[in-house]
Parts: sequence; structure tokens; C-alpha cells
Amino acid sequence: MHLEPVSNKKRYYDFNTYLRTVFGCRVQKITLDAGLSCPNRDGKISKKGCIYCNARGSGTGAHAKGLSITEQMLDGKKWLSKRYKAKKFLAYFQSFTNTYAPIDTLKSLYEEALVIDDVVGLSIGTRPDCVDESILNLLQDYAKYYHIWIEYGLQSIHDATLALINRGHDFQCFKKAVQATQNRGIKICAHVILGLPDETRSQMLETAKKIADMGIDGIKIHLLYVVKGTALEKLYEQGKYKCLAQQQYVDLVCDFLEIIPPDMVIQRLTGDPHPDELVAPKWSLNKRGTLDLINKTLENRNSYQGKFVDS
Repeated sequence: MHLEPVSNKKRYYDFNTYLRTVFGCRVQKITLDAGLSCPNRDGKISKKGCIYCNARGSGTGAHAKGLSITEQMLDGKKWLSKRYKAKKFLAYFQSFTNTYAPIDTLKSLYEEALVIDDVVGLSIGTRPDCVDESILNLLQDYAKYYHIWIEYGLQSIHDATLALINRGHDFQCFKKAVQATQNRGIKICAHVILGLPDETRSQMLETAKKIADMGIDGIKIHLLYVVKGTALEKLYEQGKYKCLAQQQYVDLVCDFLEIIPPDMVIQRLTGDPHPDELVAPKWSLNKRGTLDLINKTLENRNSYQGKFVDS
């Protein structure tokens, strides 16, 4: 069954539309930095981290500034209410690996966010090798009363790629985590990256096809961009890695969208590099322009999310 585009501007099932459908109002994520670490940085798996990740780990730096979860939540509520007229909020534990701590620590952090007025749930960014039964049981309990998403970083289904980027786990690990999480009332979002070293278009679309068949609720699609202080920066400087051009990336995103199910929530279609850390490509700073180009390319193709599902 094909998904007909809602309008010329809505050719994929974006997260804002999903949240408005569920809650009947504007819902925004509040990005949080809980000061947690990562087993791929603290030595449990590796001390090098993924080749694209620097010491900041996509974080806001709020924890290093001494801001508590409560303070971050209240600051986020104030700003997002003013900018987007948001009425409700999801607490988004983003920085590093947000299930990588003792269960009592995690429970305290999550509940500090959940008690804030107008918070309707959690989004928890983590790795598939950093969940266990006790963590999933905790999230399952929360899911009885709150809207709970767990976001598993996958990046690619290809084990050779995962080894090359020093991911520290394989695709089988991701599959096990997804299977352990399903049927608990917890929503699952997968993170993938387009433009990873040595991956072909065919390989990237194999990732799309595999994810499409796994019963996953949502997806975030990221561009691989080069950040200062990373192993990827060295490869880039040595001429061993070349970034995708903007239209290349846009075409890949559209190819990806055509393959995945129409009811899979699209949480993100490109990243948000810190301008002071970005090495390349510079076009990645123009997020609005990239999103507009994705919509225009879908329109020019007369295409939409799920076009080739069940075809």
C-alpha cells in the first residue's frame, strides 16, 4: 500500500506531524546533557571512539557548565515555548550513551526530567550494546504512563563499515537490541549515516531495505560531516575521505525514503554540526536549504516515503 503525499510539502512522515497527531499540540524535544560517558571512549571497548566523534560527543556542554537536568529542562522549556509555541515536551538525553550508567543513576536522571510540568516522555540516545533487561524493564514501566523512545545508533548494517568507523559493535548486536526492546510499549528509532567511508549507494540502500523490514518505529538519517579533533579529520586531510556533495546527499535521502515504510516516523533528515567545529562540507550548515532541496527533489520525482514499499 502506497503512502500518498499529504501535500506538495509533506512527502514524508515527519516527527512534528507524528507528535501533533499523538498529543494534539506542538511538542518539542529538550536536548539534555547528563554527563554520561561511552564504552567506546572510556576504555571498556575502546578509547578512540567512532572516527567521526570528538570529545564533545554531539553534546551541548551543559553538564560541564554545571547545569543540572532540572535547570536544562526549565531553560529548554522557556526557549522552546517562546520560539515554537510548544505546549508539551520530550526530555531528550542526547550526549554520548544515555543508558551507560548504574540503573539507580539512570532512574534518578530520567525521573528528574519526567517530573517537570508538561513533560510527556523521554527520548534516550544510546548504543545497542548498552541496554540490558533491567534498563528495558525500567523504560517499559515508564511507557505505561509516558511516551518513551529509545534511539539506537546503528549507522550501517555492514559489519565491514562498522569496523572501519570503529563503532565497537556489529549489526547482529543491533538486531538483538531491537528484538529485546520490541513489544514493551517502547518506541524504537534507528540512527543511520549516509556517506560513510567506502560505502556505495547500493550498500546504503541495503541498510534502508533491512531497516524497513525490522518493525522499527522511527529513523534519523544523518550526513557524515568532518569535525575537528576526530580520526575522520585526519583521513580527510590526507585525501582518504571525500564528503558527499549536497545533491548527492539529497538524492540518497530521497532514495532511502522511497524504500522505508510510510508509517515509519522521520525524526531527522540531516545533522546539525557545530559551526565552530565543522571542517567539511560547509554546505551542511545550511540545514533549511538541504531540507528544501529534499522536498523539491521528491516533488520533481513525483515521489514520497514508501513509494517502493510492497511494489
